[in-house]
Amino acid sequence: MVSRKRGNGTLRYEVWQDNGVVTRYNLAYINHLIFAGDNGRVIGYDNRHGYHRHFKGTMEQVDTTSFEEIEQRFEQEWSAVLEEYNAKRNR
Repeated sequence: MVSRKRGNGTLRYEVWQDNGVVTRYNLAYINHLIFAGDNGRVIGYDNRHGYHRHFKGTMEQVDTTSFEEIEQRFEQEWSAVLEEYNAKRNR
């Protein structure tokens, strides 16, 4: 859970491994105050049907299959979304 002071929402990390190798993942930042569509998923990455990124209801392919790189991108992006949201909220 992301604290109310920081901007609210839920972080979801679902990661499946086989012998220490990530085989499937689903990373999502959910906040209905920022985006009401797609069950509140503001941003997310998963590889259930290929490697792709979700952002406020849109989906696009990603150019990497490295889970470590995807995880780093996800963490940077959800943090940036919250910074932008908080900046607008505090005006």
